Amino acid sequence: MEKYIVLIIFIASYIGFIFIPSHHALCACVGALLLVLLGAMGPWDALAAINWNVMGIFVGTLVLAELFILSKVPAYLAELLVNRSGNVCVAMLFVCGLTSFLSIFAANVATVLIVAPVALAIADRLGVCPTLFIISLAMCSNLQGTATLIGDPPSMILAGDTGMTFNDFFFYQGKPSIFFAVELGALASLGVLYLLFRGYKQPVEVMEVEKVRSWVPTWMLVLLIVSLAVASFFNSESKYLAGAICMVFGVVGLLWYETSFGGNMREFITVLDWSTTFFLMGVFVLVGSLNTVGWIHDIAVIMEDVSGDNLFRAFFLIVFLSVILSAFIDNIPYILAMLPVAQQLGQDIHGSQTLLVFGLLIGSCLGGNITPIGASANIVGLGFLKKRNIHVSFMEFVKIGLPFTIAAVVPSAIFLWIVWK
Repeated sequence: MEKYIVLIIFIASYIGFIFIPSHHALCACVGALLLVLLGAMGPWDALAAINWNVMGIFVGTLVLAELFILSKVPAYLAELLVNRSGNVCVAMLFVCGLTSFLSIFAANVATVLIVAPVALAIADRLGVCPTLFIISLAMCSNLQGTATLIGDPPSMILAGDTGMTFNDFFFYQGKPSIFFAVELGALASLGVLYLLFRGYKQPVEVMEVEKVRSWVPTWMLVLLIVSLAVASFFNSESKYLAGAICMVFGVVGLLWYETSFGGNMREFITVLDWSTTFFLMGVFVLVGSLNTVGWIHDIAVIMEDVSGDNLFRAFFLIVFLSVILSAFIDNIPYILAMLPVAQQLGQDIHGSQTLLVFGLLIGSCLGGNITPIGASANIVGLGFLKKRNIHVSFMEFVKIGLPFTIAAVVPSAIFLWIVWK
């Protein structure tokens, strides 16, 4: 009975994620609370199911990313790039490139909020519809967030589950890692963006460059990356090292904001993305309960029956399934639920677990670019357009998102197969 109680609560929570996404954190936390109240999971077991290293990485980088935005450095860089472009096509490729770069260090939604006004300004000066520009920015932010440990929650979840360090995203077990797979996909998708933008040959008017308020958050981000990279060389027994480093930088950033920047720490803390924070915690508990009662093993057995002992079939199944499902559901609960499945499947068929979990990450993170509801950054981007009474239909988005996704996923998956099979 307990096994079916857990499944019912998980499915009900997932339905909430899909149909009331604005309250996804509430759905996750209520589901986790029900598991405890109904005795399917003990309070201490629920707390133990939460990966506190991932939470530390997420909250610490969240603080620095918000300070980075307030410093005006991203807006300054965007406008500087636009002013050095020969025409609109080049300008938008530069802006998309900057969006990709920023998404390696900041949340996708935050990146879109930073750069979208620049794209809108370009469209306004040309008198053209900004739909293509905004959708392209959102897709680029989703793509590059996967490349490093601190880019996106799914990458943090993967690192927390497998013990990967910051440097492991570049080279893992002596082989090129997920970063290079993502960059290969990014290069291929850049060709799609060029085809989309090539008709915009108009010269760009010079934009007024944003004045930088402080370079301190930028240097904090640089120091954080260096610290994580250096920490990767030490075989620390602490599984919370990366999270602790990020939290220390977050606290230092808050103190700097209060004492030197002249801001109000309490107000700053209230505007942070606590919704995603509690969503992550709730989903950790929900997925932990699935694993505890044996559902993860059962799902892995079903996938093993479909793929047999064929590693290529298993890899293709995971990538394809992840791309399709992530086009319609949030990739955070999906990757949390499927990571142990991919690992169990790899173990059962005596194949590479690394290949399967990397395929899971690529498919689940890039699949969100297919539809307008596949990623939060897409929804935020369309929100900018809606404020201008521009309504983008589901199929209009798919016409842009599908070729971009195919161009990014195929070379990334081929790269992973060649390197990790």
